[in-house]
Amino acid sequence: MFLDAPRGFCVPAVLATRNDMLATAEGTLPLEAWARSVEEKRRSQKPDIVLPQFDPAESGIEARVLLLLEAPGPRTVPGWGGSGFISVDDDDPTAQNVWTTRNAVGLHEHVLAWNIVPWVLGRASVKPTGQEIEQGASELRGLLDLLPELRVIVLAGRKAQDGWDAHLEVELGRRYRALRTVHPAGQSFAQVGARERFTATLAKVVELAR
Repeated sequence: MFLDAPRGFCVPAVLATRNDMLATAEGTLPLEAWARSVEEKRRSQKPDIVLPQFDPAESGIEARVLLLLEAPGPRTVPGWGGSGFISVDDDDPTAQNVWTTRNAVGLHEHVLAWNIVPWVLGRASVKPTGQEIEQGASELRGLLDLLPELRVIVLAGRKAQDGWDAHLEVELGRRYRALRTVHPAGQSFAQVGARERFTATLAKVVELAR
């Protein structure tokens, strides 16, 4: 984490600084190269494919924890008013919930956030299909190969959990500690006990990432 309050990207100068960081963040550049290669590989089937950028203020290839969510929302697309990043500093309720919880438990370092389906699904916030989850899980293997220090994968929400269980658990389950928790979206956090469960999971992550 880089800023001292959530929703930092609501300030244009903050977002501009983060974009400038991306060009020189050695730990993030290999991840960016991987993301652009996924875009190019799948562009023939999905001409408008967009994978948001990794946040250069996070741990990059030195991450010990991968926070795996569902799919990027439309607010991650710059042309639609978004930041262009998957970041705890995004100006949306999900990022705010993650920022607030990470700050509360002291999980300020060693984290990388991503999604089981890494590309934006459209202008509306829609749920990924089983086929999209399978495709995303297939691509996730390439990302995991770039994270040699990774210990823990936080499966936040049903879609991330389904993707892991169906396509990755048998192959990779012994390599990483997988923790299951709720998705940090506002609608999810409105359910009784959801916020507390997410907080407890990230508190456990602090111990495992040391």
